[in-house]
Amino acid sequence: MESKTFYNESLTEHNVHPYHKHTLEGANMALEGVNPSCGDDIVLLLKVEDDKIVDGAFQGDGCAVSQASADMMLDLIIGKSKDEALRLADIFLRMIQGKASEEEMDELEESSILADVAHMPARVKCACLGWHTAKEMLEKGPGCKCEACHE
Repeated sequence: MESKTFYNESLTEHNVHPYHKHTLEGANMALEGVNPSCGDDIVLLLKVEDDKIVDGAFQGDGCAVSQASADMMLDLIIGKSKDEALRLADIFLRMIQGKASEEEMDELEESSILADVAHMPARVKCACLGWHTAKEMLEKGPGCKCEACHE
C-alpha cells in the first residue's frame, strides 16, 4: 500500500508541478515526440556540451503519466553523458516491457515507480513518450536536424 501511495503522490507532484516544463535558453538539441493514439505531444529540449547533458526541459501537453514521466526522466539524465542517458532509456523501456532486473530498475531511481504501467496497456505509450524522444534525439547525435531545432 505504501508503494501505491508513493506512486500516486510522486506522479501527481511531477504532473502538477513539473520542474523541467519550461523553455530552455541555449538548448542545442530538440525533438518533438507525439503519441497519436491519445494526443500526448512534447518537445524535448537538451543542452549538451562535451557529450554531457548539462540541462534539459520539455514543453507540450498530455496526460499525467506522459508529463510526469518526462519530468522524472529529465531529473535522471541531466548531468549524465549521452551514453549513460541512452543506457538509462534502454533500461526504462525494458522495464515497461517487464524485462529489466531489480538492479537495473534501481538505477532508474524515482522513474522506477512507473514499472506498474506495464500492466496498463493504454498507458505504456504515455510513459514511454519522453524516453523514446530522448533516445531518438541522442542517437542522432550533435547537429540534430530535427524540425524543432530549425524552426
